[in-house]
Amino acid sequence: MRLTVYLAGEIHSSWREEIKLKVASLNLPIDFVGPMEDHDRSDNIGEEILGKQPNAIFKDAAASSFNNLRTEILMQKADLVIALFGEKYKQWNTAMDASAAIAFGKPLILIRSEEHHHALKELSRKANTTVETVDQAIKALHYIFE
Repeated sequence: MRLTVYLAGEIHSSWREEIKLKVASLNLPIDFVGPMEDHDRSDNIGEEILGKQPNAIFKDAAASSFNNLRTEILMQKADLVIALFGEKYKQWNTAMDASAAIAFGKPLILIRSEEHHHALKELSRKANTTVETVDQAIKALHYIFE
């Protein structure tokens, strides 16, 4: 059995690569998908497809439509979603993706530090499980295959 895991969360740090490398070292049969990690491409995709927009609000709306389309298709095809709430960046997209996973009925592993327990308490209760570290999430993935 192979699993497809959608990695939701900020795109500015290397947490996805850390998960991919550690999962590969365990020889787990997992394929990973996630949001567009090229920030400029994500911001400009609406204009790349539809052409120049009249202002920044329309540019963002156009890009959001295509990013949401991509996210929904990839998340719907995923067997599991991991959503990481990091320390450094605002996490609005992570919250949206975690909520979408719940709405789609996708199993969800939420990664958040103890410091964010209170702010994410409702979302944590909706997730299948909540952990504090990437390593704990990898252990949860490993457990699926035992």
